[in-house]
Amino acid sequence: MSEYQPGVCNIGRDEQRKRRALGAVSFLAAAAYVGFVVGTGRPAGLLLGSFPLLFGGFMGVVQDRMGFCAGFGALARYDLSGSGGDSGSVGDEEAVKQDRIRAFQVVAVSAAAAVVATMAVYGVGAAL
Repeated sequence: MSEYQPGVCNIGRDEQRKRRALGAVSFLAAAAYVGFVVGTGRPAGLLLGSFPLLFGGFMGVVQDRMGFCAGFGALARYDLSGSGGDSGSVGDEEAVKQDRIRAFQVVAVSAAAAVVATMAVYGVGAAL
């Protein structure tokens, strides 16, 4: 997309690429952390520490897939410059409201996915 749409799209290709990369790095860090905990025989409870890394991974992936940055939404900003659009601040109150609702949804979906993934990691790791 190259045009800002309240509550739908507030980032372009370049910003989506950044979030995809951040998500991938976060997932790799989570895998390394889990590998370390399991590989060194640490207590299974430490596997719960994978949550922040998994949350970061899901935030990156969800924002990439939705074309919507939660941070920009919360701050009433957009950046579509990498897709031939422009960047700036959102001035319309209704648009800001729609963006903040979408930002909350992005965070909620990412957090829920991270909780499920963390519980799966803990369940498998505790069984080892």
